Amino acid sequence: MKKAMKLIAASALLVSAGAVFSQNNVPVGEPRNVVQLSATGTVEVQQDLLVLSLTTTKEGADAAAVQAQLKQALDAALQEAKRNAQPGQLDVRTGPFGLYPRYGKDGKISGWQGRAELVLEGRDFARITGTAGRIQTLAISSVAFGLSREARAKVEGEAQTQAIEQFKARAAELAKGFGFSNYSLREVAVNSNEVLPGPRPRMMAMEAKSASFSDAPVPVEAGKAQVVVNVSGSVQMR
Repeated sequence: MKKAMKLIAASALLVSAGAVFSQNNVPVGEPRNVVQLSATGTVEVQQDLLVLSLTTTKEGADAAAVQAQLKQALDAALQEAKRNAQPGQLDVRTGPFGLYPRYGKDGKISGWQGRAELVLEGRDFARITGTAGRIQTLAISSVAFGLSREARAKVEGEAQTQAIEQFKARAAELAKGFGFSNYSLREVAVNSNEVLPGPRPRMMAMEAKSASFSDAPVPVEAGKAQVVVNVSGSVQMR
């Protein structure tokens, strides 16, 4: 008899430790009437940041001589660029600087090749292109555009508001469509990114490169970018 009582007690303990079920045999606490959805807000804005890269390559039999040539070219370019530098309008920084061995057919080092880079970046396009046009020791290798932190922050809030309003409208529409009168937020995530236009024609880069050896400003033209904010999450229909 005592053994039978112990088995009954053990069974009761197992039931109490298991999941609790509702009248419809659905575990209590399991999400029900929950919908996953997302919405996007997009604002188009004029690009206001220019990133212009200038480079030079040197080669020779002696590594030290090649390095000295690169350093001389970069120093001269830096001096010219720093004369016109202004925070936010024209920021000057150096890019990769390195030497690489060249190998002959016998597998031995036959010479050295090096590359130096200078980057001009900022919002004052005229100042940047004018400075690039006066630099004689480096040639323009790439022209890119983007959004400054200030421009991005200015429109990001607008894109976020659009995304939130679309999310709320879609949640209300779905709740109504499923026969519910309202909804409440369960979880939500907000992400933003910048969508840039397609690549610029190669001819433009070649024109800019040929113009870098005159005092005339390099011709550039910015496009537009899109600041996109995505709101995603789940709502509880009720």
